Amino acid sequence: MHQRVNYVLFIDVLQYYGELSQTWSQKHIKFTIPVGKLFTYELMRETFQNDFEPLSKLYAGRLNDDPMIFKCNLQNFPDLPEWLRFTQRHPFDNGFLYGTPTSPGKSIIEIYAINKRSYETARHILVIKIVPEKILPYQAEFFIELREIEKVLPSSVQDEIQSDLQKLWGTKALEIVNITNALDRGGRVPLPLAGHFEGVYVKVGSEQYFSECLLRVLTPEHTKQCSAKDKGGKDKIWSGCLFCNIPSNCITWCKTELFDLSKEKPAPPAPTMGPGILEDVMEFNPPESPPSRDYFPDYIVTVIVPLILAIILCLILGYVMFGRREGMYAFLCNRIQLHHHHTIHDNTDELRGMAANRGVPPPLSTLPMFNSRTGERAMPLQSDSPSIPLIMAQHDPYSDTLPR
Repeated sequence: MHQRVNYVLFIDVLQYYGELSQTWSQKHIKFTIPVGKLFTYELMRETFQNDFEPLSKLYAGRLNDDPMIFKCNLQNFPDLPEWLRFTQRHPFDNGFLYGTPTSPGKSIIEIYAINKRSYETARHILVIKIVPEKILPYQAEFFIELREIEKVLPSSVQDEIQSDLQKLWGTKALEIVNITNALDRGGRVPLPLAGHFEGVYVKVGSEQYFSECLLRVLTPEHTKQCSAKDKGGKDKIWSGCLFCNIPSNCITWCKTELFDLSKEKPAPPAPTMGPGILEDVMEFNPPESPPSRDYFPDYIVTVIVPLILAIILCLILGYVMFGRREGMYAFLCNRIQLHHHHTIHDNTDELRGMAANRGVPPPLSTLPMFNSRTGERAMPLQSDSPSIPLIMAQHDPYSDTLPR
């Protein structure tokens, strides 16, 4: 009975934590952000780790550190909104959602965390409400060469960069407008070596006008120095304009741009009436068809002439292959072979006639069954056996058959 009660209590605990995990996974995380301001949300692996195995942590005391990958998309859509980006370098790193909204609205983001050890899945919902706000009139974009996007998105690093840029701008009323990876701006993937970074672009804005250090970017001297740097020079830093306490947060002056949004852009001129715009009262007369063209000369040049050239080449090739090479060569070869054959035949008859006129017995070496060592001639064997030995050594194995 006692074991049954413990089992029932354990099932209740499982159901409770299961409902709690489901409630947390379906909980809506809400944010309200203004238009034109940087939004950053860090996906903490520890948060999702508690969703995967809360009981093992409670009863067994285990603290797991599982690799996770995150998948983010706009609800009912396969991708994120155009203004929002996601990055995660490694399954053991946290993920980041970041971007700058450009128009008011509401975005519901679905976040899926996949545990690479147990292949469990947790789901969170992020609700982002974008409200309209006045855009900062003076903005500047800086390039930080010795940084990567994952190292800049944490709030502590953003505060460090913002503090250095506040000193450079000369005001505390400075806000980060946008952060962009250099790879998204056409940058190259760096070599996998120490000291090589992707680089990031940081855009800030303020109500206060640009400082003197920033206005030097617009001078012709700055343009000349950047042109010399492109040819192998170094990035020159003006005296009194170096405010980066950490070397990795120093900016590249030649890639600094200023944006003055306080000046209203002139409206595009209204379209003027011209010969291509017809009045409503006029009757439309379609243009006449183009004059007819004779394509026969083009046909001759493109088809007939190459065909005639091909036929001429085929005739020349046939004459060379069959008339000059095969016919004459074969005829000459046959004449040479016939002459050689008749020569051999005549020589053979002459030798036979000379041998017949000698009147001497033929040499013993031409007689059958001749023994070259003793000079004796053996009589042919008389045997009923169908197999007659061809060599005398088969009868006398001790006889020497080698020539002396």
